[in-house]
Amino acid sequence: MTSRIYLASKSPRRRELLRQIGVQFDVLTFRSGERGDDADVDETPLSGEGVERYVERLALTKAQAGMRRIQWRKMLRHPVLAADTTLELDGEIIGKPVDTADAHTILRRLSGRSHRVLTALAVSDGERTRSKLSVNTVKFRVLSDLEIRHYVATGEPMDKAGAYGIQGKAAIFIEEIHGSHSGIMGLPLFETAQLLGAFGYPL
Repeated sequence: MTSRIYLASKSPRRRELLRQIGVQFDVLTFRSGERGDDADVDETPLSGEGVERYVERLALTKAQAGMRRIQWRKMLRHPVLAADTTLELDGEIIGKPVDTADAHTILRRLSGRSHRVLTALAVSDGERTRSKLSVNTVKFRVLSDLEIRHYVATGEPMDKAGAYGIQGKAAIFIEEIHGSHSGIMGLPLFETAQLLGAFGYPL
């Protein structure tokens, strides 16, 4: 029975959520340039790829890439947990904004509408890799251009899929959600506990 995992993510929100449920973990970092050399963690959507398949593929490949790092570096063998979060609006995959203008454009599109937030999880122990998917719906109230400008100026949207974080100031924009709050943050805890349990992690 394992009592420690690796988290293949730099996200402070995912670290916080794992601590919330008492999971003991080490962050698995990718050295400068190392991850970029790995074609299998390219986040470019494939031609005709649906959003569910896209987000699950990224989580699986991140977990597998993390396990390869452990083997190459001859580190202690623990399961690797990876995750990927993306938004879907009008059938389009919406990731992190490339700049502040892009963040403004994304938030203008989300204003007054519902969108889907999908987070896929994957765990690999070197012998098997399993995944789970959390699909959630978020409805924004109508946002003014001034509100969007002020929010973008905080810098909060820049490293987040869909240009907002539900755990930050953008919470005041959200009229309703259907699904998992932690899933919208980037690590659905119900599915995380199920997946880790399947790999023998005691929760």
